Amino acid sequence: MSIFELAEKLKQLKDRKKELEEQVKVVNEEIEMIEQQLITEMLTDEIQNFNKDGYTYYLSIKPYASPVPESKKELFQKLKENGFGDLVYETINANSFNAFVREQMEENNGEVPDWLKPYVHIYEKQTIGIRKSK
Repeated sequence: MSIFELAEKLKQLKDRKKELEEQVKVVNEEIEMIEQQLITEMLTDEIQNFNKDGYTYYLSIKPYASPVPESKKELFQKLKENGFGDLVYETINANSFNAFVREQMEENNGEVPDWLKPYVHIYEKQTIGIRKSK
């Protein structure tokens, strides 16, 4: 291929990637909408799980943590003081922070340790998990 053909192919691929990313965004929004409708129906019918076409659908609640914006500097300092400074960059990676807070809660009988409480918001999000039935 010539340089111009390669350039054209690269442009086509980047354009296609952009189209696919937009499609993924639309599909993710639809998934969120349908998942919320299914959660509502399952809660209304008081169903924790059900099987359909070889898959088990079940309600799942996971805690998600985020730093309290006004207390980020203090949080960063507390993390460092308590041996968790490796989580601290200019920002905290959300997935790493969620995993860290979940670990701390597991080690503290399901509660956020007192030294961490003032610096995080905890909220739970219901989702639908899908796994292959046995």
